[in-house]
Amino acid sequence: MNLNFIRTDNVKDYFFNFLVLVIFLLLICCNRNIETDLKEEQFTDKVYPLLDSENSRWFFFSSASRPFGMVNLSPDTEVNGAWGSGYCYKTDTIKGFSHIHAWQLSGLSLMPVTVDLKNKNNIFRDYYSGFSHVKEQITPGYHSVELDRYKIKVELTSTKRVGFHRYCVPQKEDVGVLLNLNTFLGPCENTDGILQQVGKNELKGKLVAVQTHRRPKPLHVYFNIRLNTPILEINKDYKTGNYLILLEKGHEEILLKAGISYTSHQNARNNIERELPHWNFNQIIDDSKKEWNDLLGRIEVEGGSEKDQQRFYTDLWHALQGRRIISDANGAYPDNTKEQFRIGQLPVNDEGVPLFNHYNSDSFWGAQWTINTLWGLVYPEIMHEFTGSLMQYYKDGGMIPRGPSGGNYTYVMTGASSTPFIVSAIQKGIVKEHIDSIYLALKRNHMPGGIMEKAGYEHLTSLGGGFNYYLKEGFVPYPLPEGEFGGHQEGASLTLEYAYQDWTLAQLAKKVGQEDEYNYFLKRSKNYKILYDKHSGWIRPKSIDGYWLHNFDPYQYQNGFIESNGAQFTWFVPHDMKGLARLMGGNQRAVDKLNTQFIEAEKLGFTSGNSHAAEKHPEYSRIPVNYGNQPSIQTTFIFQQLDRPDLTQYWSRKVVDQVFSGLETSTGYNGDEDQGLMGSLAVLMKMGLFQMNGGTEENPSYQIGSPIFDKVTIHLNSNYYPGETFQIKASNNSEENIYVKKAYLNSKPLSTYEISHSDIINGGELKLEMFND
Repeated sequence: MNLNFIRTDNVKDYFFNFLVLVIFLLLICCNRNIETDLKEEQFTDKVYPLLDSENSRWFFFSSASRPFGMVNLSPDTEVNGAWGSGYCYKTDTIKGFSHIHAWQLSGLSLMPVTVDLKNKNNIFRDYYSGFSHVKEQITPGYHSVELDRYKIKVELTSTKRVGFHRYCVPQKEDVGVLLNLNTFLGPCENTDGILQQVGKNELKGKLVAVQTHRRPKPLHVYFNIRLNTPILEINKDYKTGNYLILLEKGHEEILLKAGISYTSHQNARNNIERELPHWNFNQIIDDSKKEWNDLLGRIEVEGGSEKDQQRFYTDLWHALQGRRIISDANGAYPDNTKEQFRIGQLPVNDEGVPLFNHYNSDSFWGAQWTINTLWGLVYPEIMHEFTGSLMQYYKDGGMIPRGPSGGNYTYVMTGASSTPFIVSAIQKGIVKEHIDSIYLALKRNHMPGGIMEKAGYEHLTSLGGGFNYYLKEGFVPYPLPEGEFGGHQEGASLTLEYAYQDWTLAQLAKKVGQEDEYNYFLKRSKNYKILYDKHSGWIRPKSIDGYWLHNFDPYQYQNGFIESNGAQFTWFVPHDMKGLARLMGGNQRAVDKLNTQFIEAEKLGFTSGNSHAAEKHPEYSRIPVNYGNQPSIQTTFIFQQLDRPDLTQYWSRKVVDQVFSGLETSTGYNGDEDQGLMGSLAVLMKMGLFQMNGGTEENPSYQIGSPIFDKVTIHLNSNYYPGETFQIKASNNSEENIYVKKAYLNSKPLSTYEISHSDIINGGELKLEMFND
């Protein structure tokens, strides 16, 4: 707009010009306000990626990554071991930028360097660089850091399967990229690295991710690299087997694209061509930010402090990562489920697009209280896709996994933890086809020859799960008389876990009209009662002869209980809390018992220290309720099940405040995030919604807690649910007003503190009147 006024002596013209100027200035102000409002709606700006980054696991930290991306590109400051590795905040030295941070998988570490005659021969062994957090920028989908040693600014972003690097380099220096193809990265060793130049700007290569204790077979990682700068020469160090790529001088900005595949060089190249055909780095940052914003924006919160909202979206961000894609853009994927490796092909639509992605995943152990509920409500398309992936493993290997890695079974943790996940997807109407076939596939895991027979990481035998005793006697003895065959052979935990999972399968048997099998699995779901000791008042391990464990201490860690103690695991009966209460002498006695446990647990902040390793600490291990690991994270909502919703509201607020409210590098999930489980739990507790049995009954119900926000708006996925939005409004909400006085669903008063899945997905409003008792 031209602001040069027309020269005139006419007063009216002056007035008109003055009016135009005022309007223009108002428009500028309005536009600035609009831009400010739009910026406020960037949910990625509310994410704090550094949360708990002092307690990192290899797959824990994420930055330049897409939701569930095959590529999870970030700096590595520690590279030894699955725990305390990857990006660890307190370590001030970068050892490379690797592209794969997944459950039991790692690979393709790159390091930009400057090279001179002094360091050229030694660069393969001496290449680490310090950095400063002051010069670092991290948001979902982007990471920027400056390498002090080389004066190189490194920027990272990615698509699903392609890492994108931008290096701002000193123009007068010789610049190269070091490829560490033979090294330890987190959980596994990379070996047999090979690199070839296939064009003046293009490289291809592969490496082998050596098998681990948990992932029993090796896996090839293929990659294709494109640069915007010509390659001058390639140097190989024969002691390390690694490569140094020297690049043409005089380029201030170097761009590098690295496509990943677990199937072939061609598919790695194809992943680049499909996902990143251009060189617009900023465009990929924007695309990544939009993808994250779209998913994070499915839930909008109002009220609470700015810190509350930041932690909420950080929790939600964690719920959408960790588990990683292993299939290519064309649907090819690695199948390691049988004796011989093969390349599988996912089903595709008429346009040749895969119907779903195939995934690498840590265990679904504890997912019934976390991602099962959150994904099923807010991200049904993700739950649908993961169900397809789990069923693909069944089609290939004859068994639904509980935590696959590299296209293979890992037998991580215990039981058949995928059963509640898939049953929940069916009961919520997310998965509607081939239900009878899915039931038969799930049943396989609950019968001889299925996954319940196997303890953690039991690859060659099927005895560690004690399943034959469970079928014959109704419980898994502790210790197993045959000896040790895998991890987590604690019989009391196994018995309770099997019983719950049997109950969830019974619900599906009923749905598909298998009445006899429904009754059979329902009967098995009562097996938890066999291990309830009325004398002590706890679930108590039994020996093979049926005798109670001698000198039983309910606060002794892993004394018949997996990653917990008896006080915590006694409450693991999510399908029959009232039945457990009756064994304890009624609701009131059960409530008093659990309330006492919470009072004691509060003294230790409701967690066993601030890391997974601290659970074995003599004091922390004896905590009665632990919100730092999965076995007892449902306990605040048990009160609601036993007709004391006020205690659910009281203790859930306490747990949120002490466990899930901070924004520090030193704590946040206490080092045991397990790929989105604890982030999901935090989101649900802050929204005031929970599902005790994992949403596995017909038309699943949600228990109402005490939301910390004044208003929560869930934008429902129209491809799965008929409603547009569901809102939770908490009037008179505050840190003091934590109790729900009255609850209304679509203006009608509720007689209980529960609502159904159909109530939510049809859209509407849940109004809660909060007060301070």
